[in-house]
Amino acid sequence: MTSNHSAKEGEKMAEEVKREKKKVYVETTVVSDATALPTNDLTLAGRQMATREWWKTAAERFDLFVSPIVRREAAKGDADAANRRLEALSSFPELELTLEVSALAQKLVEAKAVPAKFREDALHIAIAAVGGMDYLVSWNFRHITNAQMIPKIKKVCSDNGYVCAEICTPQMLQEEVQDDA
Repeated sequence: MTSNHSAKEGEKMAEEVKREKKKVYVETTVVSDATALPTNDLTLAGRQMATREWWKTAAERFDLFVSPIVRREAAKGDADAANRRLEALSSFPELELTLEVSALAQKLVEAKAVPAKFREDALHIAIAAVGGMDYLVSWNFRHITNAQMIPKIKKVCSDNGYVCAEICTPQMLQEEVQDDA
C-alpha cells in the first residue's frame, strides 16, 4: 500500500507542476500595442492584433510581471494613452530594481549585448533574468527581441550566474494548438 500511495502522490505532484503557470515579464512595447488606438499602418496593425489576441488569455495562462521601468515608460506620452497602459498593468506584480539587476544590466552594456544608449533595455533583460522569469515578451526588435543580440544577451546572463528569460514576441506565446488527429 505504501508504494501505491507514493505513486499517487507522485502523480499529484506531477500534475501540480504541469499546471504551474510560467512567469512572463511584460516589456513596455507589449502593453503599448495592447492598449493603442487602431492604426492604418499595416505592420503595426498586425502587431496590435497579435498582441490583443495574446493579451485576452495571457493572465489566465501565465503569471505576468512588470517593473518600475515598465510603469515609468507606460506613464509617458499622451495622457489618455498613458492612462490606458497604466490601467492595463494595474494588477501586475512588480519585480524590483535591485543592485543585482543594475550590475547585470551594466554587464550587458559592457559586453555590447545592448547599446549603452539604451540602458533601460538592458535593465528590462536584467530584471527578467534576476527575477527568474521564464519569458520576456517584447516587440523591441532593435535591442531585445533581436536574433543577432539574443545569443550575446544569453551568454552575458549565463556568465554572470543567471538564466536568461526566453525572449519572444506575444505572437510567439500564443496558445498551444492541439492536434485533432
